[in-house]
Amino acid sequence: MGKVLYYVASSLDGFIATEDHNLDWLLAFGFEAFQDHYDKFIAGVGSLVMGSATFEWMGREEPDTWPYGTMPCQVVTHRNLQAPPGSGVRFTSGDIRQICADAVRDAAGRNVWVVGGGDVAAQFAEAGLLDEMWVTYMPVALGAGRRLLPVSAPTAPMRLAGTTSFNGGAAELRFSLT
Repeated sequence: MGKVLYYVASSLDGFIATEDHNLDWLLAFGFEAFQDHYDKFIAGVGSLVMGSATFEWMGREEPDTWPYGTMPCQVVTHRNLQAPPGSGVRFTSGDIRQICADAVRDAAGRNVWVVGGGDVAAQFAEAGLLDEMWVTYMPVALGAGRRLLPVSAPTAPMRLAGTTSFNGGAAELRFSLT
């Protein structure tokens, strides 16, 4: 059975984007050092859940491309947005437990990737639905921005399940929440 994973990059001071959802700070690092690791990760993913800001950012950055093909993807939003043609995107709102159950069903035994943003991941964490957090800490501080996991109260202690270091100073920490 698959797991529900929050897989994300963060600044050292705990931000996943600037206040205006900009990721130039992250893109400046390039992805060559991370590509093999990402390819192994995505090979185990069967469905995605993301917030509307992440979905819209992807549409702005690569307007003619949807990188996940027909993989089932739920975008959590209350707004009327347009899915990329031929994609597995559908828009949803409501109880995060039902959204998670649908994503697990769609994943068909593979992992569910909570892509982002932090607000969606925090809803999963607060409902006890995240199995693991995979956070790649980039060697930069932003000072302000969109928080990594903006929960409304302290979480239970997490257990460090593994680490990976990358050329250039980035380090991935994998935490188990279950």
